[in-house]
Amino acid sequence: MDRVPGCWTSVIGDLRDRPVRLAALQSADVLVHTAALHAPHVGRLADAEFRAVNVGVTAGLLDDAASLGTLRVLYISSTSVYGHALVPTDRAVWVDEQLTPLPRDIYDETKLAAEELVAACTLSSVTLRIARCFPEPLPVRARHLLHRAVDVADVAAAGVLAMAHSNVTGRFNISGPHPFRREDCLALSHDAGAVLAKRVPDVFQAFRDQGWSVPDRLDRVYDSTAARSAFGYRPVRGVRQLLRDAADGPSHE
Repeated sequence: MDRVPGCWTSVIGDLRDRPVRLAALQSADVLVHTAALHAPHVGRLADAEFRAVNVGVTAGLLDDAASLGTLRVLYISSTSVYGHALVPTDRAVWVDEQLTPLPRDIYDETKLAAEELVAACTLSSVTLRIARCFPEPLPVRARHLLHRAVDVADVAAAGVLAMAHSNVTGRFNISGPHPFRREDCLALSHDAGAVLAKRVPDVFQAFRDQGWSVPDRLDRVYDSTAARSAFGYRPVRGVRQLLRDAADGPSHE
């Protein structure tokens, strides 16, 4: 469902309206909840609007899903909830699910509050904290795919896997694939190019061939190991795929 028509949209309306929620949930075995106000809305919309959409709607959907017999909930959250915890000190931050979120704005606060509602609901549930996955210029996208982004096709695959493994619950980072290891964090904050050349020399050279700057420092690395262990998440559309697309020509941009 959505507020605007689309080729895959069967219900048009605002999820703040209960009849719309009920129409969307009729005969649904699974609730996949992706609707939210996002970071670009911060400062443009009132905090109360964020709470109504990101928290209030989630609470309503969970109650309605339970009353209609929905079996499972997949909530799409964001790695943004880690907030201030993503700020490095003397080394890059290794971001796994053990890192305690420190929300920095109303977006982070409300996404985390919605996560808590999902975790506490009576339905079987799983939350995916997805990394950056929106369109960007190729050089920017390539840099982010090294350590803090994910292709939207891999996000979709993660969602399918998380639903297929009905016994899996909890919260999982969805990012990558990334070439770095936890022991690289200190070096990444001082000479990321050297670490890149060591771990994936072909990627390092491809950046040079494309005329893209190799990052001097990286501030964080997202770790999706828990999702791989829990439900077999294995991202495939990483920086190497983007580089192959770039080499094939502008039709892939």
